[in-house]
Amino acid sequence: MPQPVLPAEFVWGAATAAYQVEGAVAEDGRTPSIWDTFSHTPGKVDGGDTGDVACDSYHRWPDDLAALRALGVGAYRFSVAWPRIQPQPGGALNPAGLAYYDRMVDDLLATGIRPMVTLYHWDLPQYLQDAGGWPARATAERFADYAGLVAARLGDRVQDWVTLNEPLCSAWLGHLEGVMAPGDRDLSRAVPTSVHLLLAHGLGTQAVRAAAPLPARVGLVCNLSPCEPATASPEDAAAAVRADGHTNRWWLDPVHGRGFPQDMAELYAAAGSGELPLRDGDLDTIAEPMDFLGVNYYFRNVVADDPAAGVVRARQVEVPGAATTAMGWEVHADGLRDILVRVAEDYAPSAVVVTENGSAWVDEPGPDGRVEDAERTAYLEAHLAACAEAVERGVPLEGYYAWSLLDNFEWAYGYDKRFGLVRVDYPTGTRTVKASGERYAQIIAAHRGDVAPLAVG
Repeated sequence: MPQPVLPAEFVWGAATAAYQVEGAVAEDGRTPSIWDTFSHTPGKVDGGDTGDVACDSYHRWPDDLAALRALGVGAYRFSVAWPRIQPQPGGALNPAGLAYYDRMVDDLLATGIRPMVTLYHWDLPQYLQDAGGWPARATAERFADYAGLVAARLGDRVQDWVTLNEPLCSAWLGHLEGVMAPGDRDLSRAVPTSVHLLLAHGLGTQAVRAAAPLPARVGLVCNLSPCEPATASPEDAAAAVRADGHTNRWWLDPVHGRGFPQDMAELYAAAGSGELPLRDGDLDTIAEPMDFLGVNYYFRNVVADDPAAGVVRARQVEVPGAATTAMGWEVHADGLRDILVRVAEDYAPSAVVVTENGSAWVDEPGPDGRVEDAERTAYLEAHLAACAEAVERGVPLEGYYAWSLLDNFEWAYGYDKRFGLVRVDYPTGTRTVKASGERYAQIIAAHRGDVAPLAVG
């Protein structure tokens, strides 16, 4: 059977996020975000790590650009740090903070790399958290103001925009489970947060399109997972439906005009969430048409019914014999194909982009300085093959952004977990392209016809 191939116009990219790589947390007017506060709270992050320095990309941007060139990518997805743009409660624009991204965009375009700007990758200004945070509707409105400022400045050169990254993590991990900033464990705050995040997406989409000088392509990025029952029992089957609602449908249904799933709204309400904080017209705003849907994929959820497993009553179980990454996540490339096909069949987005996909492994440089990360290379190949299979099955897949360009501050896991195609030696800041990065460069070059054809996978 012929090896499936990706479209000629396929976009090959890499991705990072501001708090994970930039450092320079108090320079050029930047003020704290909720992740500065969370990471400096004892016991919240493994090893007591913070993003104060991270990869020092704020000062080492030329090194990052060189790494992108070494990979041969055609696109770079990065996020703008909201506390750099509006560092004070009044919401005034900080020119020095925006100038950093202005230079990045110019450098990328001069190198032939297309920028994709993520406006929110979890770094809410702390002053907005103090004023109520995402449980407050006003935060969604403030986001739209911020989005408009950035789009007005960068939108003469940037056409690809992401409003929010993974609202699931902001709502459920940050406000329900407490393992991410701001560290809440309160369903009555988590559910309003989920609504206001999607409202911010809709308002932000409108603001970008209104402010950007060039026609803007705007989308939302969701982290999605196939949810499968651990056994054939009716109880586990029902748990998988609830897990799918919590992980996938709660986010996908509203932005595609279906409103919030009734079964999940009833489940949350029964557990004490209260009524959804919706006003007339909000569902229409949330469903503002998108130019693409961004899909982040890392693992599937295999779940069993468990009344003690939180509000969803679904416990994730280990798959016997499955390979797992350093995060303990199952390696299951078919899950990426399956979730892409499901999204295309159920929601019919005009375009889909894999905006993150990658894996953490314990990889160290050898005596010669090379990082032979064979496991990450195999993971990359298998998941690119899954993308090609999804395209073969009719998914309008436009591109793939590897996570991550760099080893970085991996949120509550600190610096112990390395996802990068490029190794960062944190004491010195030195960047070294790993074997997986070299393989990615080979695949990209072959796809472009720069070298002899090379099969993906």
